[in-house]
Amino acid sequence: MNSQKLKVEIWSDIMCPFCYIGKRHYEAALEQFTHANKIETEWKSYQLDPDIPREFSQQTNVYDYLAKRKGISRQQSEDMHKNVTQMAKDAGLDYHFDKAIVANSFRAHRIIQLAKTKGLGDKMEELFFRSYFTEGKDLGSDETLVEIGKAAGLSETEIRNELENNNFSEAADADIEEAYKIGVRGVPFFVFNRKYAISGAQPVEVFVDTLEKAYEEWLKDQN
Repeated sequence: MNSQKLKVEIWSDIMCPFCYIGKRHYEAALEQFTHANKIETEWKSYQLDPDIPREFSQQTNVYDYLAKRKGISRQQSEDMHKNVTQMAKDAGLDYHFDKAIVANSFRAHRIIQLAKTKGLGDKMEELFFRSYFTEGKDLGSDETLVEIGKAAGLSETEIRNELENNNFSEAADADIEEAYKIGVRGVPFFVFNRKYAISGAQPVEVFVDTLEKAYEEWLKDQN
């Protein structure tokens, strides 16, 4: 099939610390990749914990939340988060888990789906990641979602319309269902031209190698 760009699909949850790190590694790989202008990136919705009630923020400390979810001690949870914070720092990111507010991410995914229709998917992902991991904003709050959506370039009217009418719930659910169908069990999960996959925040070199391999095959398909 002839197409103008090689598509890279990324299943991600904006409350996933490795997804933000993976985003940075992928972006660094694109900077090294000669044919980056031939790559089309599409962000896909995924939820690490869909069981968090959708209608309100738990206002739960992230350390206690992970300890309970994983069945580990509070100290173990804090140690795990310290390690992730260092990984993030190595990728040029500034994580503040002490400020993070646990909330169901589905509302945010709906806003991302809206943003994708305006060509703002990547910008929306970036702002949600930064808002959660660095700034400690409550992504379970409609007012916060409006604020971040407007910063990405959406209008307040269209954001509030989505929050009230759930127009993009089906699109988000479809991404999540598709992930399960193709065997995604964790994120970030990168799919290159529907032929190659990278699971997790792998090193930049892995992304570069996969881009080159996928692009070479894609180029052959164009002839």
